[in-house]
Amino acid sequence: MAFGSRREDATWVIQTERRLDSGNAQALCDLLDAANEPPGLSVVIDMEDLVYISSAGLRAILQAVRKAERQNSKLALCSLSEDVRGVFQTSGFDQLIDIHPSCPEAIAAVGR
Repeated sequence: MAFGSRREDATWVIQTERRLDSGNAQALCDLLDAANEPPGLSVVIDMEDLVYISSAGLRAILQAVRKAERQNSKLALCSLSEDVRGVFQTSGFDQLIDIHPSCPEAIAAVGR
């Protein structure tokens, strides 16, 4: 299974797989790099299907956050399950990145 992506105006929406771990974290990094060209586009990572995230997956998200900050672009996550949200809260990542309940809400937020 591969990550899905689509563009909605000036926002790239990336759909995760069921797992985000060392086996596919680099593929997400590559997709996020491509989504940030040209710089200034916003990115929403839709985690509706995600049931597991490892430290490698968290590292990929952290790299995306840092790149967005350097490029002065916006990045948000949406549709996290309760378990995945717990990982983000425990790790403190919920303080680093905007998390929204749904994809439309995230797209609206990064579009502001």
